[in-house]
Amino acid sequence: MDPVLLVALAALITALATGLGALPFLIWHSMTPRTISVCNGIAAGLMLAASFTLLQEGSALSPSRTILGLLGGLLFIALSHRLISRNKGFHIGAIQGANAVKMVMIVGIMTLHSAAEGVGVGVAFAGDGNLGEFVTAAIALHNIPEGLAIALVMVPRGAKVWHAAGWSVFSSLPQPLLAVPAFLFVTFFATFLPIGLGLAAGAMIWMTMSELIPEALKDAASPMIASAVTMSIAGMLLFELLLRAM
Repeated sequence: MDPVLLVALAALITALATGLGALPFLIWHSMTPRTISVCNGIAAGLMLAASFTLLQEGSALSPSRTILGLLGGLLFIALSHRLISRNKGFHIGAIQGANAVKMVMIVGIMTLHSAAEGVGVGVAFAGDGNLGEFVTAAIALHNIPEGLAIALVMVPRGAKVWHAAGWSVFSSLPQPLLAVPAFLFVTFFATFLPIGLGLAAGAMIWMTMSELIPEALKDAASPMIASAVTMSIAGMLLFELLLRAM
């Protein structure tokens, strides 16, 4: 198979895998306010764990550029949130107001995340051995809980399951779009990879602390939310550990 086509197909698979994260909601329909709060706590934990991984990967490449990206992500997401929140009529379908803002922010943040991962796929395929195939498999599996994080924010706020799955896949479209250019121009893209990793991590940390954690504490006691966040972080890190051991 042509190498460029192989990279594009591999990155497309990673994007489609994100939609699988919404599947649990096909059998989990009714939610109490307390359950919704716990869902926000779980999503917060998944995003924090993903942020830790991004910062670790970026620091291994360039600590200074990763820190630069982290601060850039903080600034970008704070300004974006402020601009979107000013639009009083903002909505996604029938969902309006603060819930719509949270939904578009989580999708936007995961899209930033996916852009960095798409560059990672392309750079990996430009390396030696089977690194590209390994990175593709790892990101595809890693995208499933990231799709779950999106669904955990969207479905409890009124979005349909297939809408959540569609937005999850949409958030990962930068992977096939950027993987091929990164493969063809690996030297250029590799330079900016740690900045992109830091940028995504900064945006995810801000969203978690500014929106998801306060939302989670509305209808559930802090010990329960702390447990949900901690357990989801542990689960995500264990999942990544198993991937690295394969």
